[in-house]
Amino acid sequence: MTQDILDTTTTSASPFEGPEKLLEIWFASSADEVKPSPDYEGTDFGLRAVPRAVWEEMLDIVKCKVLSYVRGSEIDAYLLSESSFFVWPHKLILKTCGTTLNLLGLPRILHVASLHAGLRKVYRCFYSRKSFMFPERQLGPHRDWKFEVDFLDRIFKHKYQGGAYTVGKVNGDHWLLYITCLDEDASPEEEKPLFPLPTQDYTIEILMTNLSPAGREPFTFPSASGEKEPSPSDHAQQLSTTLGISSLFPPHLTTLDAYSFDPCGYSANALLKWTEPALEDGNSDVGGEPRSGEGYYTIHVTPEEGYSYASFECNVPLSTRQTAGEGVSGAHIPDLETLIRRVVRIFEPGTLSVTLFMSSSDYQDAGGNTEVELAQQAFKSALDASKLVNGCPGKSSKGYRRTNKINYEFSGYDLAFASFEKR
Repeated sequence: MTQDILDTTTTSASPFEGPEKLLEIWFASSADEVKPSPDYEGTDFGLRAVPRAVWEEMLDIVKCKVLSYVRGSEIDAYLLSESSFFVWPHKLILKTCGTTLNLLGLPRILHVASLHAGLRKVYRCFYSRKSFMFPERQLGPHRDWKFEVDFLDRIFKHKYQGGAYTVGKVNGDHWLLYITCLDEDASPEEEKPLFPLPTQDYTIEILMTNLSPAGREPFTFPSASGEKEPSPSDHAQQLSTTLGISSLFPPHLTTLDAYSFDPCGYSANALLKWTEPALEDGNSDVGGEPRSGEGYYTIHVTPEEGYSYASFECNVPLSTRQTAGEGVSGAHIPDLETLIRRVVRIFEPGTLSVTLFMSSSDYQDAGGNTEVELAQQAFKSALDASKLVNGCPGKSSKGYRRTNKINYEFSGYDLAFASFEKR
């Protein structure tokens, strides 16, 4: 790697780059694969046994700090000064914004996993991001997509097949993805994991730009006054309740950790218990018995006028058939269409992209539509004008026009991508 790519010279603080870099590393297909023994019932194993101080040293390399931490039954959720960090026993997600050096944390992560958790083989690695607003301000390998791909190839090229993809308009709004899979042509002496593809992997991202004034204004921290100011956490919790963020999913299933930044900005991690909706035949939405577990969602907001941005990400499998009403305080997990609509109502973006990345499925509905096509239909229906204002007195909307629709098939995964702009 050349010195100019590794250069980490700092730049001025403004404007802020909202779109995040998302690194996801799997060391096994499930937590069961890394348990000390099949009958082990504890939660402190695998990557979750790594001391917090060790992770903080890795985050120092990335140039971000831990603000707060929530420990769930299956996931550790760290709220960062620049986005989020999630840890399972067998995988982790590092999501960072601004000019953080996300990929420079990867070598340390691999070292930590090996030294502290005995996880010496990478099962799969994913790296993705939206096109930057201010690419000239990025540092290290993040200065250019080709540098990022080269950095990842140098780490994985000997044992894995790495593929780099651009989804969307190269000269417009687009989404970038790097994904690895085991190299079947690697030398036979290389030890390879024998685990199957994950039985369930699902991530929905809603990336929003050009937020309306009403969508931006709440995310400014209160200015000094005669009254005592709320703490960043208290202010964020109050704001989350007022805007409906804390009830995007049923509140009784959700543990929300949120933070308001001074003078503006907002971040939140949430852990939630989910059970997959069952179909009339008793099977799950994507075939087989209904599943359950602990999932997360995370929200990050940069509200500055001229380069406003908000992101929503969630890994809870959502039905592509309507299962919830329009109310935001329902007792059930919302379907995909309802969730997208709830999120968009809060931020009122001028433009947005929706990305669903999920394990491949053979499921088809009675009309022959695959899960990917059903998701595309849900994306479009969610942003219909009449549905956006239904149940929201005083609000008006002309809805959104779809500007791009792309479906991809990868090794073991399907992708649905669509971009929209206000009519």
